[in-house]
Amino acid sequence: MTKKSAYNVAIVGATGAVGETFLNVLAERNFPIAKLLPLASARSVGKNVTYAGKDYPIEELRHDSFKDIDIALFSAGASRSVEFAPSAVKAGAVVVDNSSAFRMDKDVPLVVPEVNPQDIFTHKGIIANPNCTTIIMLVALKPLYDYAKITRVIVSSYQSASGAGAKAMQELTDQAKAWASGKPLAVSAFAHQLLFNVIPHVDVFTDNGYTKEEMKMYNETRKMLHDDNVKVSATCVRVPVLSAHSEAITIETASKITASKARELLSKAPGVKLVDEPDKRSYPMPLFAAGQDLCHVGRIREDLSFENGLSLWVSGDQLRKGAATNAIQIAEELIK
Repeated sequence: MTKKSAYNVAIVGATGAVGETFLNVLAERNFPIAKLLPLASARSVGKNVTYAGKDYPIEELRHDSFKDIDIALFSAGASRSVEFAPSAVKAGAVVVDNSSAFRMDKDVPLVVPEVNPQDIFTHKGIIANPNCTTIIMLVALKPLYDYAKITRVIVSSYQSASGAGAKAMQELTDQAKAWASGKPLAVSAFAHQLLFNVIPHVDVFTDNGYTKEEMKMYNETRKMLHDDNVKVSATCVRVPVLSAHSEAITIETASKITASKARELLSKAPGVKLVDEPDKRSYPMPLFAAGQDLCHVGRIREDLSFENGLSLWVSGDQLRKGAATNAIQIAEELIK
């Protein structure tokens, strides 16, 4: 990418939960923007989005939308990415795509800057943003992997409503209001009522009994670590939390990592905030990780069930580090 003092940036899916977070994070990080182009479907034309205190009119996403655009941040779903990302690349833009469309394409780098920043520069016009649960997990695991090589990961996720989008967040809020008012609870965004419940079902089930979300964690981890020998077993669960995902992770390593060594490694790791003083009731929680870009890591302990095992708990904001912030960090690396 040609070095400039400022860049023309398009946001595809500007009205969605991640699109709105793109705008907030770009402003917070003072990304050098010359021109901002918010794009969405035809039904959003006539609306505005706000960036750095200024309103910008939404334009309809079209194949000819990307003239003079340097960076296109996509978060409008996989089908939109498949349809429109090639047009953005053809017009000369670099696409950072937040959908699942290109993640496992061998010619598309899948990147978390704290994990595999070198892969950014192998791109051929498109860079994929990983699944939010994978991002949050690997930010915590990469320093441990580098120290003692992880051979196995067993992870259970506790995923907030916001991972399913703005409508899902609203549904959980509406259910709480309805329950408090003694009214029936409407269910449409999830397979079941989320309020006062947990749902072990994120994305669709596959033939092997795992969901697509769980298989994303399996496949994406191996791709970003460039290690097909890492075994990953995930159980992804939706919980009645508005924002920020949490994960209970147990790893097996080639050589032992003590809990104290893990704390030392994680205290220095990029993208990590060590929150691990359980005697003071200090440990990661979505309540405090929400709105943050750092992944909070704690409850670190040597696992009792097998040798060279380590268990930990991670909370991270999946709209920020799990989506928008990670994509913008990729863009920041591009313009360096």
